[in-house]
Amino acid sequence: MDLSPIPCRAAFFGGSFDPPHLGHLAVARAAQAALGLDTVLFAPVGTQPLKPLGSTASFEDRLAMTRLAIADQPGFILSLADAPKAHGAPNFTIETLLALRAELPPEGEIFCLMGADSFAGLKRWHRSSEIPFAAPLIVASRPGERLEDLEALLPAGLAVDIDLLAGEKFSFGTKAHIVLRHTLRNSSGDRTPLFLLPGLEIPISASEIREQLRMREPNIEPLPAPVLDYIRTHLLYRDLLPPG
Repeated sequence: MDLSPIPCRAAFFGGSFDPPHLGHLAVARAAQAALGLDTVLFAPVGTQPLKPLGSTASFEDRLAMTRLAIADQPGFILSLADAPKAHGAPNFTIETLLALRAELPPEGEIFCLMGADSFAGLKRWHRSSEIPFAAPLIVASRPGERLEDLEALLPAGLAVDIDLLAGEKFSFGTKAHIVLRHTLRNSSGDRTPLFLLPGLEIPISASEIREQLRMREPNIEPLPAPVLDYIRTHLLYRDLLPPG
């Protein structure tokens, strides 16, 4: 189901969700706490332009697993904003965000939530320099991904006003964290906030989970139980087994 209308303060959280795991939920919960979000829109993507081989599981299975993963999570909503397009056309984040903005009530705000690994590749995205102005970015730290040199990671034409840095504390889990606010500036002088969530260090990745599933490990701790049950029932990721 999609949102109509979108709640006043929402974050778009797109991705393969192949499969959705507890790391995704933790990142979304941290963003919700840090920015006071009404909701996080979990939006499995149809076709990612930078992943020509596509996802391992079908869109329908990834949608079903995401629905199960967030079923008991307050403020998390499944969104079809990035559903497959006609004739296999790619899903571009800038187009999705602009469409979501058009659905907002006058007082609404939309953000774009992503991990530091996605942010590191942002300059390769379609119309990448426009994305932070369509929806301010919330970037969650990932193990092994450094965010200190923001200028090197930004798309061409964007700069950071580092003198406008500010930090606010928020509670997440059993620890206190800080959300850092920078300001991005484009060549026209327009400005938009950039929010960083450092120190989360959630060591979970979908590729590692798929490897565990390939090895037939009985208990995959980073997966919500309903998602693991779905995978077993529908025999997903079995084709990852090597021959012999």
